[in-house]
Amino acid sequence: MKKNKGKSGDADEKEFVFEFRAGKHNCVLKVPLKFPVHENVSDLHGRLMLLHKIPCYIENELKTSLSNFIESETILDYDREAELALQKLTTGDVDVNQLTNAWTRSYMETTLEHARPEEPSWDEDFADVYHELIHSPASETLLNLEHNYFVSISELISERDMEIKKLLERQAAEMKKVMHELGNTLCDQDVNTVAAQHFKARQVLESKWTSELKQVTCIQKQEYQEWVVKLHQDLQKSNNSSKINEEIKVQPSQLSEPTDSGSRMFEEQPQLEESFTIHLGAQLKTMHNLRLVRADVLNFCKHRRHGSGGEKLRRLQTALSLYSSSLCGLVLLVDNRVTSYSGIKRDFAIVAKECTDFHFPCLEEQLEEVQQVVLYARAQRSSKQKEQPGQEIPKNGGDEKNKNVERNPSNILPGEFYISRHSNLSEVHAVFHLCVDDNVRLGNITARDPAIMGLRNILKVCCTHDITTITIPLLLVHDMSDSVCSRQWSHSVQAENRTRAFTESQPKSRPNHG
Repeated sequence: MKKNKGKSGDADEKEFVFEFRAGKHNCVLKVPLKFPVHENVSDLHGRLMLLHKIPCYIENELKTSLSNFIESETILDYDREAELALQKLTTGDVDVNQLTNAWTRSYMETTLEHARPEEPSWDEDFADVYHELIHSPASETLLNLEHNYFVSISELISERDMEIKKLLERQAAEMKKVMHELGNTLCDQDVNTVAAQHFKARQVLESKWTSELKQVTCIQKQEYQEWVVKLHQDLQKSNNSSKINEEIKVQPSQLSEPTDSGSRMFEEQPQLEESFTIHLGAQLKTMHNLRLVRADVLNFCKHRRHGSGGEKLRRLQTALSLYSSSLCGLVLLVDNRVTSYSGIKRDFAIVAKECTDFHFPCLEEQLEEVQQVVLYARAQRSSKQKEQPGQEIPKNGGDEKNKNVERNPSNILPGEFYISRHSNLSEVHAVFHLCVDDNVRLGNITARDPAIMGLRNILKVCCTHDITTITIPLLLVHDMSDSVCSRQWSHSVQAENRTRAFTESQPKSRPNHG
């Protein structure tokens, strides 16, 4: 092995020499070491003891000598590098200004007291202002303004639905006439032309209303945020804040319970519910409250246009806890497409559009962001598979599902979920969109099913992100159909029969006469 000559700065290998006496023999251990040494000294010492069969009474001495050698040679290397750097600096080989700028930047980035403070964003400032106002006497005014905006959006949606309904009725009458004349004066080509015209007219009408609703919601959001900030500034600058607070208190509420008899149809129907208190844990037990409710899952998201006293309290509670450590969540069971075009996703999107979200992006923008994140995650996973072809990255689901994901990289797998944030829902702040497959819908699930694992991960997210209340569909279904109930009943009967068979197969205990 080639030895290091000591003064050669380019050499990265040095020889460790250790002399010891074993009985009557003088032994010399020579080991080449590469510097800088990245290995643990204890691990290196153990390998030397094992490979060279060094006596145990030399162990401590060898370890001390090895540690001192590595430490001294490392310091010498650092000193040589420093001398070379100083020589380059004195000879002018290094730009002094560039070097000082690099030092300054590194020092400012690594030292907190010299780091540049983060610039506060508009969203953070607005969140602080809103949180302060909603916990003040101005809360009633904020709720009134939000309700007024909600009513105006509801009226626009009603006008849109009415206009679309009239268009569909008119088109149905036209199509009926065309079908009546089919074979006489009209042919199949004429029917297809009329159908295409109807489809295009409906698309134009829906696009017009979508654009108008989007424009109105943008205007409402900007007006609301500016008004909230201005109100906060007025309360801060006003010398007689108590007078302003009194004026805010006496403003008429738009959410008061209706008194006329014609509004009784909007009274809330009593719902069936039952509450339980359970304690979980072996040694340190934690208490949890469970509430079993028979209701549509979207009822926790909908606002009622003709609000009652309970509706006002729910809106107030949701607003008070918006920027707090007691958030409310909801689990929606969706398919593998990150869209809002069908099923429960479409119904939820309709509910989310009924009221302007003044704090977070709209649902469409959040879904677009989720799609970009999913595509990035799929690209990262495929790159890892290419870098490590021998190792397979575990995936949820079968081979068929994995092939579908490869064909559509924007889709998610069963058990995966994405989260949307909302401030415009009745009793919910965060919605977990959990992807499930046909096994859940058919009731063929096990304890290791991807849906169960996804639900477990959702609970972990709730624990780490201050979501203290979460609504989960019972039996992981949104609709309690007769088939679902019959399957659950058959499963319970089978479990009871297995338990009874197991009990009968056990040997009966003999009486003790002793």
